[in-house]
Amino acid sequence: MIYDIEYETMPREALEAIQFRRLKATLDRGYASVPFYRKQFEAAGLTPGDIQCLNDLQRLPFTTKQDLRDNYPFGMFAVPMENVVRIHASSGTTGQPTVVGYTARDVDTWASLMARSLMAGGATRGDIIHNAYGYGLFTGGLGAHYGAEKLGASVIPVSGGNTKRQVVIMKDFGPTILTATPSYALHLAEVADEMGVSFRDLKFKYGIFGAEPWSENMRGDIEEKLGLVAVDIYGLSEVIGPGVAMECHEAKKGLHIFEDHFIPEIINPETGEVLPYGETGELVFTSITKEAFPVIRYRTRDITSLNPEPCICGRTMVRMNKVSGRSDDMLIIRGVNVFPSQIESVLMEMQNVAPHYQLVVDREGSLDILTVMVEVSDAMFSDEVKTLQGMEAEITKNIKDYLGVSAKVKLVEPKAIARSQGKAVRVIDNRKI
Repeated sequence: MIYDIEYETMPREALEAIQFRRLKATLDRGYASVPFYRKQFEAAGLTPGDIQCLNDLQRLPFTTKQDLRDNYPFGMFAVPMENVVRIHASSGTTGQPTVVGYTARDVDTWASLMARSLMAGGATRGDIIHNAYGYGLFTGGLGAHYGAEKLGASVIPVSGGNTKRQVVIMKDFGPTILTATPSYALHLAEVADEMGVSFRDLKFKYGIFGAEPWSENMRGDIEEKLGLVAVDIYGLSEVIGPGVAMECHEAKKGLHIFEDHFIPEIINPETGEVLPYGETGELVFTSITKEAFPVIRYRTRDITSLNPEPCICGRTMVRMNKVSGRSDDMLIIRGVNVFPSQIESVLMEMQNVAPHYQLVVDREGSLDILTVMVEVSDAMFSDEVKTLQGMEAEITKNIKDYLGVSAKVKLVEPKAIARSQGKAVRVIDNRKI
């Protein structure tokens, strides 16, 4: 079948046989064509022939984002440049960008994975997909675009930005599926409301949101404000882009990993020990069909857990729970580990609080000070000062009770926190400046 959907309901034994065959081919390619991987094998005293079963994968060293940066720009490519038809790169906000390449077959594989993702999220051939993911070096926009075309749906390649124009297009063109980051989806609803346009009068049925962690409370807020079913999509450029895993609209309980293309592991981020199903740790991926840019035991830094139970939708592939944060985005405040998504969960329990916030970390002397800036509604901000002070005290107490960390809370007026057309900027860590 064009989308390889037969793999999604395959018995585990048959799937693992396919995984191992593809893994062996990937290891052979990496060892023969990528000097970095050859050195990794040699340092571990191994050759691809020593990997005799899927469990042997954990004998191999990890690959990190720093390894990719150290081999910038094309040192990790496993094919000659004349076979590379597409190049993407990360934003490089924390260092050297990571560059990834695709052969023609890689692009087709990616499109098929995105078509499968869109189908799982409720899209059909007859839908019109409003694609508000950014186009360019970021993989989100083109990944969703090619997947929509592979599915046979109509795609509006609107990208991010020009938000008022997007609202007009949504009203005039009648799209039925929205693809965007969750924070930008809320911004679209906010701008539409200012323009006198209700999302509930539009034709959207499903929204497929990803590229940043988002909580169940935020899902509820999106569904309420946009009047659609919100589902999560997962991916990262280093592995292939979006389409590595996808939540089904039937259950909305974990993201189905497309294990015919990617082997997932969960490890203890401190020790590297592989953890069993159900335990929370760092997600590691090995790609088993990528030609130009295979990754072997790549540490994603995303924190989650795996669930092997079959889903009500009929898919048998392992599901990953929603990403709760990143091990490298984790803040350590006076010895307490804090993820932005945990703060978000506390905030979204409050009334009159908008889903727009930032965590600002400063150092005063030897102490780390966490300030949570959060927007409140117009009505709330125009209320008496003592009411605002009461809300600040309540949020402060809830953060302390839930996370065990003391934080200053600063309520700000609507739109005081800058909106992003892509991933929301949740953390400003002044300790690093």
